Amino acid sequence: MKTAFTSTLSLAALAAFLSGCASSSETGAYRPQNATKFNQETVEKVVFLDAGAQHAVTCPGLQETTLPDGRLKVVAQMRNRENRRIQVQVNCEFKDSQGFAIDSTPFQTLILTENSIEGVQFASMNDKAKTYTIRVRQAR
Repeated sequence: MKTAFTSTLSLAALAAFLSGCASSSETGAYRPQNATKFNQETVEKVVFLDAGAQHAVTCPGLQETTLPDGRLKVVAQMRNRENRRIQVQVNCEFKDSQGFAIDSTPFQTLILTENSIEGVQFASMNDKAKTYTIRVRQAR
């Protein structure tokens, strides 16, 4: 009885060990998951990087201008939707004709008083910029 129990226990341990070492039949590269779910920065002109900025700020107007030297200039109107003073940070990602980022401005702090609208300007560093994305986040 003791020998049968020991051999059964040994076989169970061996089976558990071998099943833990089994490899998956899938190898190689994997396809991206939800490739169209979080791509706002590739299709939208203005994106909000956190829920607080999305709730507090809106962008009612954009103005695009090509400067005489070929650079792209963008003016964005940022509106405070709240009845209190808020502070946000705004930057602009300039992109080429294929949508790849070629120039990024540093985040600049923008203080918006109650229900106010302020304009913020950005200019690309070279003439290769054809489109852009303005990014807004809460200031910390």
